[in-house]
Parts: sequence; structure tokens; C-alpha cells
Amino acid sequence: MSEILSSLTAPSWFAHPGARTWTCPPAPADVQGFHAALPGYTPTPLTELPSLAVELNVGRVFVKDESCRLGLPAFKALGASWAVHRTLAERAGTQAADSQEADGQVTLVTATDGNHGRAVARMARMLGQRAHVFVPHGVHPAAAAAIAAEEARVTEVAGSYDEAVRRAAAAVDATPGAVLIQDTAWPGYERIPGWIVEGYATLFAEIDAQLAAVEAGSPDLVAIPVGVGSLAQAAVTHYRSGGDGAAPALLSVEPDSAAGVLTSLTRQAPVTVTTGETTMAGLNCGTPSTLAWPYLRDGLDAAIAVTDADSARAADDLATLGVPSGPCGAASLAGVRAALTGDGAPTRRAALSLGPASTLVLLSTEGTAANPHHRENPS
Repeated sequence: MSEILSSLTAPSWFAHPGARTWTCPPAPADVQGFHAALPGYTPTPLTELPSLAVELNVGRVFVKDESCRLGLPAFKALGASWAVHRTLAERAGTQAADSQEADGQVTLVTATDGNHGRAVARMARMLGQRAHVFVPHGVHPAAAAAIAAEEARVTEVAGSYDEAVRRAAAAVDATPGAVLIQDTAWPGYERIPGWIVEGYATLFAEIDAQLAAVEAGSPDLVAIPVGVGSLAQAAVTHYRSGGDGAAPALLSVEPDSAAGVLTSLTRQAPVTVTTGETTMAGLNCGTPSTLAWPYLRDGLDAAIAVTDADSARAADDLATLGVPSGPCGAASLAGVRAALTGDGAPTRRAALSLGPASTLVLLSTEGTAANPHHRENPS
């Protein structure tokens, strides 16, 4: 088990100078073709925002807008759809005669801070399966209601995301014909989380094509909001497996009240932090995925933690610029601002090898409808 720490012990910045020289195998080549064949598939926008380039003193800034991905307000449908597809195909081949599934249905079980659970529920409904989703304390009621609207059974958990994951795993053990579709891994449970990570490869393939279409070349920095680290693992896999020498800097961004990855990187060992309240509900995770951890440790250039006020300001600014972003999605802009401006910025810019001609890609992982939030003081 990983050591449990208070999130208040986490630093606000970590840098790993050797990350761009680390390499790993690529994602499977057939993932993007699978997604392209799904009803309603279209690449999400990559929006250039010149005013942010001026503010950050870089050449170009692009935001990957995941506010509508396969009809859902977040990127999670990419991983959930691929993992459910792989899971059901495997079960059809090995358990066709299982009397526990005599009605032809499987119960897809998961825990979620909002977006992943809705994506699993949507896939279950589309494919004629059942879904049971565990939701921890702190998820907005509207996000839980959206999961229920997908015809899923929703169980609210009084504890944290980590507790919801434990409850979901226990429910699978107690439910005939159930399978866990979880986007975090632990020893003995890594294959399905691995499929979820593979599903995110489509997002980065789209970015490559979209940058090429506007003659922007390869990015110099990609900023990634991080919960358990699965999307960041997919980013590392994509950008550290090219072998063409054009590896960008990769920056992970977390809430300062749930900086499990940042704390683990600082200690060079996976730890669990006690999470607090945050409007960045989808990032409110205290334990890095065991599957993601080696990729994050070796392949991330830097990690940073931001406040709810930082993400709220970033969300408001993105909305003004025409990009609808929720608190988690806007965390990437908040993190880049924290890294590239203020006290110590020259050192941080040097660690990321950024200059006035650099190209930045910010992943806005959710729209405003993904995790609704209220704040009395937007400033």
C-alpha cells in the first residue's frame, strides 16, 4: 500500500530534466479507426488563442476543446468506449455459456468523479447493457443526475473517490455477471485501465493532424489536467514513442488539495494524499494509478498544483475567448500561467525549454456541463 499523506505537504512545482529522453512503446494502431466508426464521431476542435500567446510570451497557444466528445461533455468517452468494446468482445468469446448472463446482459460497474461514470453509463445504454456507478462525496448533484439519466444505477458514497473505487470493486465481487470498468489501476487490476488509456490515443492523433493542418508543427509543451494520471499516461505514451526527436515538454496540473501525482513525483514513490474539497471535481483523486505511475515518473517534464481560484479565473477567460471549459478543463491554462509567470518563472520556463517562439497545447478536458459548479467570488 502507498503511504498516506496530507495534501498540504505537497510542494507546488516539480521538474524532471531527463523526461524528454525517455521512450516507451506506442498505443495500438487500431484505436482511432474504432472511434471513427462510432456514431457521431468527429474530431474535437483545436482552437488557437493568440491573446494567450501574448500573455504567456510564447509563439502560439492552442486549446483542445473536449466540451463535446461523442455527445458527452468530456474526453472520457474515448477511453470508456474502447475499454467496454474490448471487455464485451472478450467476454462474448469466453463466457458465452455463462448461466449468470443468460439474459445476454453484463453489468458495467465503475466509480467516478463525474465524467468517466457517465461515459461508461452511456456505452452501457447504447449496447443494451446495465451500468452501476458509484459517486463520491463532492460530485455536483447535476453530474450525478446526468449519470442516472443514462439509465444507470447510481450509488452515492459518503467518502472520497478512493473509497468509491473500493465500493465499486466490492460490488463487482458481489454481483453475478458484473465487470469493473475503472480508469485507475492497482496491483492485480491493470488490463482494463490499460484499455482505457489506449482509448485516449485518439485525442493525441487528432492534435497531430490539426497542428499539421495549420502548419504549427509539433508542440513544445502539452499541459494535461491530472486525476489518477490515465490521460497523462496516454500523453506520455504518444509523445515519448515517436522516435523522431520532436518530444514536447509535458506538464501535469492538479488541484492543490488533491496533488497525489505531484507529491509522488517529489518523493519518487507513489503515495496517497488525503484530498479536500475542490471545484475541480474530476481531478479530486488522491492515489495515482499504478499503471500510470512509471510513465508519469519517467515521462513527465514537470508537475504543478493550482487553486480553485486559479481554475475559476482560467475558465472565465476561456469562456470569453469562445472555449467552454469547466474547472478541470481550465486547470491546464491555470497550470501554464502558474508555471510561466510570477516569481521563479524564468527557472520554470528554462526547465520546460520554452521561449518566445514556442507552441503550447492545453488540454481542456471538459465543458461547462461536465461538473457544474457555483462560486460566490469568481475572482
